[in-house]
This record gives sequence, C-alpha cells and structure tokens, in this order.
Amino acid sequence: MDELELLARLIQCEAGGEGIQGMQAVASVVMNRVEQTMGEYGRYNSVYDVVHAPRQFECATNQQQSIWNMSPTQVHYDIARWAINGGRIPDLAEALWFFNPYSTECRSRFPNENGYFQTRIGNHCFYNPTKSYFLT
Repeated sequence: MDELELLARLIQCEAGGEGIQGMQAVASVVMNRVEQTMGEYGRYNSVYDVVHAPRQFECATNQQQSIWNMSPTQVHYDIARWAINGGRIPDLAEALWFFNPYSTECRSRFPNENGYFQTRIGNHCFYNPTKSYFLT
C-alpha cells in the first residue's frame, strides 16, 4: 500500500465523521509528525513510519475499526494528497497530537506535559509541542 492510500485510510478511520476541516486537521497532524526532525517523531520520516509507530493511532491496531477495513472515497484521497503536498490548517500550527475527549472541554496539556492545547476542531482537541517534547 502506498503512502497516499495509507493516509487516506487513516483519515477516514480517525476523522471520517468530522467533516472536511476535521479530516484535514488529522492529515495535518500526521504530516507534521513526518516533517518533525526533533523529539520522538524525529525518528519517523514517512507516513508509514508515523501511522505504524507504537501506541499512536488506534485505527492502526484496532481490529474492529481499522485502516485495513476502510474503503476511502475520493474526498479522503484528495485530503491525503493535499496534506502530502504541504497543505495544512493554519490554526493547528505545529500540532503533533489530537484526541477526542468525549466532553466539551479540552485539557490544557497533552501528553505528559509535552503538548499544549492549540485548538479544537469538531470533536478533536489538538496540541502543539512544548519545549519538553524536544527532549523525548
């Protein structure tokens, strides 16, 4: 599977119900990780490496709702291509993490104080790296 298809499947699985902006936000985080040269994600330099990094994306390991069970449509491929070609949502800045808190509030730090809250898009909270992230 090439990187375009892998990213399209991850977008559908992680954010398929979040609308265009939500799917673009998830794609932006993946590509921010690919482009990161320092900290934990500095060790990963491809979409494949980022998606398959340990304990990162539930859709890469969950047997019930998995990237392997997805059938991406044109919109998922278009968003994946947009992100691979440098497209990013400006409000995300350098966000490296996202999660759904299943509540109306996003916590101020994530994870382990390595990220600070940047913005919320749909049901997901997005986090930029703190200085401590670069020591990971």
